[in-house]
Amino acid sequence: MNNSALIDKTIQFVKEKLINAEGGHDWFHIERVYKNALLIAGSTDCDLTIVQLGALLHDIADSKFHNGDETIGPKTARLFLESENITEDIIEHVVNIIENISYKGGNFKKKFSSVELDIVQDADRLDAIGAIGVARAFNYGGFKNRALYDPEIVPVANMTKDEYKKNNAPTINHFYEKLLLLKDKMNTETGKQIAEERHHFMETFLAQFYAEWEGVK
Repeated sequence: MNNSALIDKTIQFVKEKLINAEGGHDWFHIERVYKNALLIAGSTDCDLTIVQLGALLHDIADSKFHNGDETIGPKTARLFLESENITEDIIEHVVNIIENISYKGGNFKKKFSSVELDIVQDADRLDAIGAIGVARAFNYGGFKNRALYDPEIVPVANMTKDEYKKNNAPTINHFYEKLLLLKDKMNTETGKQIAEERHHFMETFLAQFYAEWEGVK
């Protein structure tokens, strides 16, 4: 199967799998990450097929929506790729991307490294910041029925992986516990450049949010 046919088939598979997904982790999230990944890959020496497959399959079964089970995503991706007779080295690389891409509280040590993982991870993190990042944060907070903000609940820095997974703090806390930290965790030069502007947007949003909360303007 040629690359174009494989990518088209993967897109169709992902669309079908995520048809009823939460709005911040649906097909459109995947599509934005895919576009981000292609943008970054355009200025990076990499295996484009692995970048494309990694971006398209990175959230095929997010553990947040499967009782915290982190094995479902990699298994689902592997079964699909095997059904398409993809070589084991490519399958293994894509699975490693899925297993190592997530933030997990910021203290997660990647057990695998590659240029392709760096690209897909940056692409995914770019979709967590800026205007889209703000929208996704509040969409997920509403999905989990979390408070917008509570001045009495202070953000927690340096959470463990388990603490991060169980965290039910107000949505505004998520900016300090993850979103505002992503700019300095980007891997690629292109990712870093794009993150700067999106980071600034979030800072402006938070300033406006607090001003409105206090009735200043």
